[in-house]
Amino acid sequence: MSKSLARVVAALQAAGVASAPLEMPNETRTAEQAAVAAGCALDQIVKSILFGGTRGLYLFLTAGGNQVDTARASALAGEPLGRADAAQVRSTTGFAIGGVSPLGHLTPSPLWMDRRLLAFPTV
Repeated sequence: MSKSLARVVAALQAAGVASAPLEMPNETRTAEQAAVAAGCALDQIVKSILFGGTRGLYLFLTAGGNQVDTARASALAGEPLGRADAAQVRSTTGFAIGGVSPLGHLTPSPLWMDRRLLAFPTV
């Protein structure tokens, strides 16, 4: 088990969430790839979208088939948001862009979640 996956499993256990994480042998950098590999619906894949602002990073969790509207995200955050810097993403979350888990970050960020994810018993 990778260090990153171990951190995610530890975060799930600490939160009391029963889970069965899947470690994929092939690339799953897109929601479509992940859904195919996991054998689930596209919207059951949680995409972790990070935006940068003057006060740090902001985390938006969205269903695999949805996109985050930057203008709406900025309104929610209360400041203009833009693309997050790769180095800042790694230092804040402990994950590289393209592989950011929805939880298990080194430093917590303000968080918003897509209601669509609540439609599924398992994401």
